[in-house]
Amino acid sequence: MTNSTKIVIVGAGPAGLACAIVLARAGRQVVVREWKDPVGHRFHDDFQGLENWTRELDVLEELAAAGITADFDHHSFDRGTVFGPSGHRYAVKGRRPLFSLLRRGSGQGKLDAALLAQASAAGVEVRFGDREKTFADVGVLAAGPLEAGVIAAGHVFETDMPDGAWPALGDDVAPGGYAYLLVQGGRGTVASCMFTGFRDQARHVRAAEEFFRAHAGLEMRNARGFGGYGAYRWPRSAMQGVHPVIGEHAGFQDALAGFGIRHAIRSGVLAAECLLTGNDYVARWKSELGPLLEAGIVNRWLFGLGGEAGMRIASRKLATGDAGGVLRRAYDLITFRRLALPLARRRYRKALEDLSCSHVDCDCVWYLHGDHGSAGANEKAGETV
Repeated sequence: MTNSTKIVIVGAGPAGLACAIVLARAGRQVVVREWKDPVGHRFHDDFQGLENWTRELDVLEELAAAGITADFDHHSFDRGTVFGPSGHRYAVKGRRPLFSLLRRGSGQGKLDAALLAQASAAGVEVRFGDREKTFADVGVLAAGPLEAGVIAAGHVFETDMPDGAWPALGDDVAPGGYAYLLVQGGRGTVASCMFTGFRDQARHVRAAEEFFRAHAGLEMRNARGFGGYGAYRWPRSAMQGVHPVIGEHAGFQDALAGFGIRHAIRSGVLAAECLLTGNDYVARWKSELGPLLEAGIVNRWLFGLGGEAGMRIASRKLATGDAGGVLRRAYDLITFRRLALPLARRRYRKALEDLSCSHVDCDCVWYLHGDHGSAGANEKAGETV
């Protein structure tokens, strides 16, 4: 690759746009090809969290170090209330922000729109409505999740509730996962984040909203439904032929809680740096992201084994001291996690499929809105991710 080589990135999500920004600011010619229009088309003004516990480096400092400006609307939360399966509440607090609350979609102040603006300002050409069928260019694959290991569904709304964050554990409100209520500045998002039981999505959403009405005083006006899905797995190489694969296209998402924005952006930055320097992308992601992905897979496996009893233990533990420190230590590959890793990795070598959703007459968000049977650039020859 020379300085005049055109670099093509398939996908305009956070991973693809972060990759494009780094490359363009290094003087490279970059084209981003995105099938859907507009940017952030999968999202509906819902709140999401940019986690700040898997690394010692603050996430906003990490973005700045990569040359990405946090000029999207964001609000740092260092505390919240966690509800265990019995409804018992636990106050949690971190010595630094636990996460930054942001909104997804194409509107002003949202993450996706902000990254698109930075990419365009750096000279990136972004082509919407351009679906990649063949891929022989120098470039990167960032087409987003091609399967669903987790779904989230609920409502975005207006409210007079005070700002806050309320996650809740329990198989009724979110089988294998958690429900959450997030409120900031008169806006709110309430959802069930499910790792199984997709076919009963509507029931779990109702249960989550009833729970938060009873335990957190949920009040909604002008509520609008939304839903999303994500993919996580342990990739073989995160390469397809000679092309780096980044973000959820590769499965780079935390398997425990489904947080993927930070991993996605970091993988895009790593791919860009390797294209610029000629370094080995596989070695870089396995060094920087690999331990976190492995810990997430072990945590997900253990979480499933623990059931609701384990959820109660986790809730209590988060309320003892620095919640961010507790979460960070959960991503250390200490001895017992290393011993469990082969079993957990075998479970997640392939993308997780929810057996309740057969993709036939199912009302879950993955069945209704997922890109089934058409992987775009993933249909090429070469090593799969």
